[in-house]
Amino acid sequence: MLAKRVAVVAVALPIGLVLIYLGGWAFALLVALFVGLAAWEYVQIFIKGGYKPARILVPLGALLLVVGRVMDGFDSAPWMITLLILILMGYHLVAYERGRDQSGTDFGISLAGTFYMGWLGAYLISLRDLPEGLYWILLVLSAVWIADSGAYFIGRAFGKHKLSPRLSPKKTWEGYLGGVLTGTIGTALLALLFMNLAGPDTTIALWKGALLGLILSVLTTLGDLGESMFKRQVGVKDSSNLIPGHGGVFDRIDSWLWAVAIGYYVIVWIF
Repeated sequence: MLAKRVAVVAVALPIGLVLIYLGGWAFALLVALFVGLAAWEYVQIFIKGGYKPARILVPLGALLLVVGRVMDGFDSAPWMITLLILILMGYHLVAYERGRDQSGTDFGISLAGTFYMGWLGAYLISLRDLPEGLYWILLVLSAVWIADSGAYFIGRAFGKHKLSPRLSPKKTWEGYLGGVLTGTIGTALLALLFMNLAGPDTTIALWKGALLGLILSVLTTLGDLGESMFKRQVGVKDSSNLIPGHGGVFDRIDSWLWAVAIGYYVIVWIF
């Protein structure tokens, strides 16, 4: 299992870094791929639980929100959101008329998946498009990875008190607090490195890296637990088997969905 994980990271990480560096449509295609696949996996999770969300419309709706963010930022969001709500309602009204008695619940699942994946996932685009967005997005994504790694190793070594017994029995308070510590320190040090790379006119600062790392380390665990809630409700272990040793795409980006949205507003509103 560990060998598969390392092999996947060794192949995927350089490709991801290159596309993040290039930005523009190259990066947008990567985001669209991840968001579309994660939305598809979300639908499949609930189908296994006996629900019938709109299996095609949810991924397409999520992709539409990503495309809108690429084209004009937030300008197209009002009409896109309106259109998606109406289309999804219409779809499930037809499903009810055809005999699906739980169409109201299905509509809620479809709506939630479209916006949870599409709206939050599109913040990858918004974050990359900020001034010095290359450094900011690397800081945000790295903060999650550093915190998760710290939580895993510290939790294994010292974990005794369960953080969320029903949602994720292996997570402990010791691991969580260790992740907050490593995420804060690691992101601060990475910010220091980026300061030197970006030059004297950079807006990145050591204290900003530390604060960003602290906020993300504290909050993004909820993204992981949120996906666990979906999976445990229907009794599945992974969102899919698409990535060897890692499960599915949704399993990989569950915390990132929270991180990029929160990170964007921390940078815009506070920094």
